[in-house]
Amino acid sequence: MATKAARTDGATGGAVVRFPGKPYRRELYRLQAELVKLQLWVQHKKLKIVVIFEGRDAAGKGGVIKRITERVSPRVFRVVALPAPTEREKSQMYVQRYIPHLPAGGEVVIFDRSWYNRAGVEKVMGFCTDDEVTRFLEMCPTWERAMIANGIILIKYWFEVSQKEQTKRFLGRINDGRKVWKLSPMDLESHRLWYDYSRARDAMLLATDTPFAPWYIVNADDKKRARINCISHFLSLIPYEDVKRPSVELPKRQKPHGYAEPKNRRYNIVPEALK
Repeated sequence: MATKAARTDGATGGAVVRFPGKPYRRELYRLQAELVKLQLWVQHKKLKIVVIFEGRDAAGKGGVIKRITERVSPRVFRVVALPAPTEREKSQMYVQRYIPHLPAGGEVVIFDRSWYNRAGVEKVMGFCTDDEVTRFLEMCPTWERAMIANGIILIKYWFEVSQKEQTKRFLGRINDGRKVWKLSPMDLESHRLWYDYSRARDAMLLATDTPFAPWYIVNADDKKRARINCISHFLSLIPYEDVKRPSVELPKRQKPHGYAEPKNRRYNIVPEALK
């Protein structure tokens, strides 16, 4: 194994020490500025980067992806979250539906769930056969080696959360009107089938945690800490430099040359929501 997953048995390990708000915001600001530098470097060097986010349901993968992408260009950092396969896609070679989404030069593709669905939810929920899972786990390192041989930088993250914290987050999705859209039938099943998902995770890590494409485990009971740790680690894996940019000076506005705002035109003004 190329990496070690500490405390992936669902134990809490004691009270979670939450990341303080002000230091979190300050560090996130700094890291997002570094992500912009990375973006410019990726474009300059025509790098091809794939980042896979997998893990327990409600482990906070989406929150990390949001913080990575909210200050960079969506034309460079693309997020891929594929729906369930169509009947046509089910008849294809399994990884075929993912190939069109791989990056060209100058792109970072973030997979919010990936081909590893086969080893996780598809296996546990019976959407594929045991033989199909076995073939996938045997084939996956070869497929990933081919990606790397073709110039793709492949980074894989697994987000782990304790049973107690996962239950807390699911209850939040049930009871908080802002979060109900996050709750799916698959979430409920992942809560019920915790240990089946644990077995599937263990088999997946054993087969696909390779020296050339290792898994990195993110302990995610504290969302803020997980975001800072993951983004910082991601940046550390890709050597990048500042790209020299031309100095920019804001030009002066043109003179009005007789223009005046219309006085009698009626506008539909959005009213103030808070008085």
